[in-house]
Amino acid sequence: MTKKNKNLLVRPFLKWAGGKRQLLPEIEKYLPKSNDIKNYFEPFVGGGALFLNQQYSKVTINDFNGQLTNAYDVVKNNVHDLIELLKEHENNNTSEYYYDLRAWDRTNKLENKSRLEQAARFIYLNKTGFNGLFRVNSQNQINVPYGKYKNPAIVNEKVLLNVSQYLNEANVQILNGDYADAVKNASSGDFVYFDPPYAPVSDDKSSFVGYTLNGFSLDDQIKLSEVFKELDKKGVKLMLSNSDVPFIRDLYKDFKDTTKIVQATRNINSNAAGRGKVGEVIVMNY
Repeated sequence: MTKKNKNLLVRPFLKWAGGKRQLLPEIEKYLPKSNDIKNYFEPFVGGGALFLNQQYSKVTINDFNGQLTNAYDVVKNNVHDLIELLKEHENNNTSEYYYDLRAWDRTNKLENKSRLEQAARFIYLNKTGFNGLFRVNSQNQINVPYGKYKNPAIVNEKVLLNVSQYLNEANVQILNGDYADAVKNASSGDFVYFDPPYAPVSDDKSSFVGYTLNGFSLDDQIKLSEVFKELDKKGVKLMLSNSDVPFIRDLYKDFKDTTKIVQATRNINSNAAGRGKVGEVIVMNY
């Protein structure tokens, strides 16, 4: 399922809040053997750190964020034109230019742009916006301020080319929709990694609720645990990352014997309790 010799240039091409790059050494300790995996599913793909690192050969990725999944699709199918357009953005990069492009979703320009133009804008805003955040207001308009970085890596040409090559060679299926729909065909012998927006770590239940357009409520966390249990009954191998809080531990108490606790660093949180070293759970059914 994984390449014997991984391509080290196949790695995330986006900055992503909650990304798993720093946790990969821990996660890799607990992954199923690649020879035991028929198909791999990542229904909350985000920056894609795990699937790009593992370079599985039969992969379905999904995210609710259509701008994100469009970027993956354009990297897969039109990477050379994407690189050229990103170079234009890099040459024009200023605070004023950033806010002009950001305003596309405030002036109805965005819907009239090609998928290529939308993807290049998304990547440019990601690389130059504050902390690589994807955050929208109630009108689904990106509202992240300009990051004021001296030399942002807007065009990482080698990474984009190699990720494109991998997405094509592995025929990675890219979906944009509900995570439950993305895994509905998973069956015995398949492996699903869930990396949802995390449950809040503070008592007010309002901190760090996620990266999707509409957030991820506690009811959504309950629904996800039910999907997890249904897939478990089908013989699907499962792994899930989330906050190490009583609410999550209780949802997955049936898997407590195969749940691991790890420490991760979080810098993006509306509440100070969720910053710094924070406990995370890795729930598995194997």
